[in-house]
Amino acid sequence: MKLKFLIYGLLGWGLEVLWTGLGSGLRGDPRLQATTYLWMFPIYGLAIFLESLHDIVRFYPWYVRGVIWVIVIWVIEFSTGGLIRVLTGSSPWNYAGKTSWHLLGLIRFDMAPVWFVTGLFFERLHDYMDRFFTASN
Repeated sequence: MKLKFLIYGLLGWGLEVLWTGLGSGLRGDPRLQATTYLWMFPIYGLAIFLESLHDIVRFYPWYVRGVIWVIVIWVIEFSTGGLIRVLTGSSPWNYAGKTSWHLLGLIRFDMAPVWFVTGLFFERLHDYMDRFFTASN
């Protein structure tokens, strides 16, 4: 379980660096400057607790599962961002100035397609890690 937490945390960090770096390039920054936050490692690592949800929904059609993941990711993003905001006075992310499609600056509704695909990717990763860790025991 600890190793999977580490894998999810590091993979989440890495994907966020890739996403923000490519985004800065699309905005004209040739340095491809990327950002993330230390807070994000444990948040991404908590994906280990979504494995049981995946086991429950795995037999639904892919498009239903994608919508489920969007909602789940929004709930996690809103609650963790809100908790960090309460504890520290600000959230690591604030979408209020970036788009009008946000809720209290904590979630972006225009990110739904990204979260849809991310959730389906997580399912593949979960299944791969289960096979890998089962084979290595």
